[in-house]
Amino acid sequence: MNSQSLLGVISGAGIASRRRLADAIKQGRVSVNGEVITDFRHPVDREKDCIALDGQPVGLEAQEPVYLILNKPKGVLSTVSDERGRSTVIELLPARYHHLRLYPVGRLDRDSTGLLLLTNDGRLTHRLTHPRFEHEKEYLVHIRGKLTGDELKKLALGLELEDGRTSPAVIKEVRSPPYNYSVTIHEGRKRQLRRMFAALGHKVLALKRVRMGDLKLGDLKEGEVREVGEGEV
Repeated sequence: MNSQSLLGVISGAGIASRRRLADAIKQGRVSVNGEVITDFRHPVDREKDCIALDGQPVGLEAQEPVYLILNKPKGVLSTVSDERGRSTVIELLPARYHHLRLYPVGRLDRDSTGLLLLTNDGRLTHRLTHPRFEHEKEYLVHIRGKLTGDELKKLALGLELEDGRTSPAVIKEVRSPPYNYSVTIHEGRKRQLRRMFAALGHKVLALKRVRMGDLKLGDLKEGEVREVGEGEV
């Protein structure tokens, strides 16, 4: 039997992010040959087994991997769909990509802008988002005024937030109006940078991601998308 883990197989199908599919398995929403499976490592054979999510068969045919960089505008959700009808990043993609079941890697909150990677490659998504791989993410931040030496030191050493202490950040002063600081982290907690600055008494007025690992936003305009070159992947 040519077996692989359940999570690995359905992640490769490009139907959702690896994290969402892991949650679906834990919630008992995934079945194999009619039996609900909650073990990520359950062995399956993509050629013989029938896998379903919420009762709907999952197509396991291999998809050509696609990697896109989008410069996400403010006010757009980093998700595939929204039950409240709000704008999503998928709606910004050219029509030629609509059939590929792409999904965003990680998230930018609704008020943030910048680099968002979209792909159907579940394995790459896992490597870029799992904390143990420590891929750097660089952001430009706009706050009023300047950080004190003590505040810079606290960011560099890590801050205590409600969900635990942050890892050390690399912060530099920049002149890129309206942004006045560059911050590099390798974590991806919800609204992490905004909460870090709030802990120091500063409100983030604008936030833009410009790099993930070696992938750079460059001069891509807001709302525009480009394919990631083979060398970049």
